[in-house]
Amino acid sequence: MVRGILTVGGWTMASRLLGFARDILIAALLGAGPVADAFFVANRLPNLFRRLFGEGAFNAAFVPAFSALLSGEGRAAAAAFAGQAASVMTFWLLGLTILAEIFMPQVLAVIAPGFSDLPHKFALAVTLSRIAFPYMPLICLTALVSGVLNGLDRFAAAAAAPILYNVISIAFMLGLAGVLPTAGHALALAVSVSGIFQLAMVMWAARAAGMALHLPRPRLTPEVRVLLRRMLPGLLGAGVTQLNLSVDVIIGSLLPPGTVSVLYYADRVNQLPLGTIGAAVGTALLPALSRQVHGKTPREAVATLNRAIEFALLLTLPAALALAVCSVPIIAVLFGRGAFDPASVVKSANAMAAYAAGLPAFVLVKVLVPAFFARGDTGVPVKVGMAAVALNLALNLLFMTPLGYLGPPLASTVAAWANVAALGMILLRRGHFAPDPVLRRRVPRMVLAGGVMAAVLWGMTGSVYAALDTGGGHGLRWLGLALLVGGGMLAYGAAGQGLGAFDLREVVARLARRRRPEAVG
Repeated sequence: MVRGILTVGGWTMASRLLGFARDILIAALLGAGPVADAFFVANRLPNLFRRLFGEGAFNAAFVPAFSALLSGEGRAAAAAFAGQAASVMTFWLLGLTILAEIFMPQVLAVIAPGFSDLPHKFALAVTLSRIAFPYMPLICLTALVSGVLNGLDRFAAAAAAPILYNVISIAFMLGLAGVLPTAGHALALAVSVSGIFQLAMVMWAARAAGMALHLPRPRLTPEVRVLLRRMLPGLLGAGVTQLNLSVDVIIGSLLPPGTVSVLYYADRVNQLPLGTIGAAVGTALLPALSRQVHGKTPREAVATLNRAIEFALLLTLPAALALAVCSVPIIAVLFGRGAFDPASVVKSANAMAAYAAGLPAFVLVKVLVPAFFARGDTGVPVKVGMAAVALNLALNLLFMTPLGYLGPPLASTVAAWANVAALGMILLRRGHFAPDPVLRRRVPRMVLAGGVMAAVLWGMTGSVYAALDTGGGHGLRWLGLALLVGGGMLAYGAAGQGLGAFDLREVVARLARRRRPEAVG
């Protein structure tokens, strides 16, 4: 599992860093203006469906079923099941895409109601959404094929595919921004084109792994019916984080112009550790738990969940503290240029700090939910998830007037912690999770080590970075940010090792043991 986490995390990190390059270019060209708002809403819509249908509910129901067939009946049965699922998925998603293209104005009236008062902005958002929406069926099929690869313990191609999204977006902005009406049009077109290339990449990887998929006539076979029954309740349960962020967009569209963009840039930074750690742990954890549950080794499943929580918090706690303490320099260095003015920097930095407070909770949701899905239980996560979405919406409405743009991130943070608390209590009651002595000993020490790191960063933010930034260009600002990152890592590593929060020698030894069997085979 650790090797899978590192594989997914490594490629995801590369994709996120390249994504920052894309977002830096977007900020410079579009800033936090109406075109940026319109594109971010257009981009949110297909990505919401991707998270819900592709990476979320479908993948959560598909991977355990595929893994069970693979271990019980062999590759031929698993491949036939995957092909039939892909055929049914293609049929329904194409129909949904046609309906969305026709009724896009009505859809946007729901997800961005504040745009309706600005006809030009609303019309632009509709146009960009129609250009970008074909990405939805393409990326959902990509997620299915990625599920096949993950079930085979082949994580690299699926984790690397999103890099194409960023590469194509950057290329289209640089090459087509002056040809098309706006840079937003170039970005929306890049979204759909990247879906074609991502699907081709994972299809090639599946064929190379001996699991080429063929699309038969769509039929609701007994296996597909079971898959759909398990998937439908999880549409909300697996995508609670995304639904909460979509609520943020809805509320943001009702706030002053530019709020949607401010929240987007703040969330993009927050998504680096969330996507790298949360997605990596969740992706690698589900197949491992599924095998252990179906293999009748419940103790191993509980131990695996403990180690996944430990690994997630080991990286997430310091990331959350660092993002909160260094929010202004991070946003200023990444996006503070061109059309992205100083006022936008401050707003995005404050919003990012609010999102960072919920970062450990966002990641823990991705760790706890597979413990339900591995046992075929998609009902509990959806009930808890719906309650979290309702809480998020209520808090957004409560915070909207007094807190303005800070209301959505704070509401999402509170809802995420409530979600984690509910899922954790249910797993504890069922005996599917029990914190072992190692987890109970190390987590408080991780918190202490993170506190030491935060104190160091606080001092550095007010001195080193400020000194380098005074009168300096972007090169010195990047140097200042690099010093903050390096200083934070050293402080956390030294404090964590000294306090016993972790043992780097143990981590290295575990990775060596994971690699050794492959070298022999």
